[in-house]
Amino acid sequence: MIHSLKTQDIGPFPSMELTFGDRLNIITGDNGLGKSFLLDIIWWALTRKWPRDVNKRLTQGYMARPGKKRAGRIEFCLTTNAKAQVSYPSAFDYAGQAWTGRAGRPHNPGLVLYAMADGSFAVWDSARNYWKKKGDVDIQDRPPAYVFTPAEVWDGLVVEGVQHCNGLIRDWAGWQKEAGEPYRTLEQLLANLSPPDEPLAPGELTRISLDDVRDIPTVRMPYSEEPVPLVYASSSIRRVLSLAYLLVWSIEEHKRASELLNQPPANYVTFLIDEMEAHLHPRWQRSLMPSLLDAMSTLMANSAVQFILTTHSPLVLSSLEGVFDQRGNRDAWFDIDLTNGSARIERRPFEKRGSSANWLTSAAFDLRSDYSLPKEALWQRLDAAARNENLSESEARDLERQMHETLPELDPLWVRWRKFMRGKGWEA
Repeated sequence: MIHSLKTQDIGPFPSMELTFGDRLNIITGDNGLGKSFLLDIIWWALTRKWPRDVNKRLTQGYMARPGKKRAGRIEFCLTTNAKAQVSYPSAFDYAGQAWTGRAGRPHNPGLVLYAMADGSFAVWDSARNYWKKKGDVDIQDRPPAYVFTPAEVWDGLVVEGVQHCNGLIRDWAGWQKEAGEPYRTLEQLLANLSPPDEPLAPGELTRISLDDVRDIPTVRMPYSEEPVPLVYASSSIRRVLSLAYLLVWSIEEHKRASELLNQPPANYVTFLIDEMEAHLHPRWQRSLMPSLLDAMSTLMANSAVQFILTTHSPLVLSSLEGVFDQRGNRDAWFDIDLTNGSARIERRPFEKRGSSANWLTSAAFDLRSDYSLPKEALWQRLDAAARNENLSESEARDLERQMHETLPELDPLWVRWRKFMRGKGWEA
């Protein structure tokens, strides 16, 4: 679990200092201001590996670098799996092209999960990726992390000839045939993550080609009596199916490895999520994150779970109003803005706004209104006209014609306009 992060001269941030909530952390901001970049730094702080350093096939997750001729620093504080707080400073070594670190065994953060925006996924597991001892010597001969491209999520992860994960298609089919605990967990998780009126449920296994001997899982859809093979599912469905599978795989493998090592599961889980709402219909956007919070509390019932998520969706923010807790250090909202040509991140009070439209005009999105651009431009012209003491009736009628072209007859702006026209004595 990460408590604080401080950076200097890295990426879009001249400087940054954050104190995280112990449970739920939300990060908002415009495109290109560093939300995904920030999650990459947090992953590195917890695991000491950049995602793309582990898997060169990734198209994101590159090592953060300081600006030219700048020192560059990263400092963080976390609670280790042994429940000890650790502070850690690091500077960029230009000669070695790497971030400096203390010699010897690094900290153990517990279980760290990272769902990236493009469907890639990374897992750092205290039972499978941490250093082991041979006698009195620390040896890091385990994988540094499990980092999947979107294709590897489905088809399996192989590193240097070693099969680390069978992938969604084979594992799902195997779990379904065994009808054991992993499959029951997957069924329940899919039901929990589905929209209330469109539950996802597995169907029977099938074959899709004479040339493909795999048993392909299927999912039942509301528009079809026959279940749909997962490989034909939409982008949104595939994103949620991938998330559900990887959560089951990560947690099941962690629990099995913990048993082999004769140790309890991780005390802490940190879950980084980058724009989980991508591709999702609004009805799904407003239910997914509260469902995911509940699901993780069940899957890792004996562990403290910390979420750090980015979002562009006002529906995601409005959906979290019922679960966000500002008391103490449990939850936090951070917003990134462009100020004087530099990205600045600020912790803001999370105030309930009642609707997604109200969130659009909040500091999270900085829009003047939730109108379309033509309507917003018209609204500004009407506002200027109302303040213009020299406005002529012909100018007002011209604006009224633009209103007829842009607005529906029941738009609330008509009420204000007709009141304005009556006040001028120009009512038709």
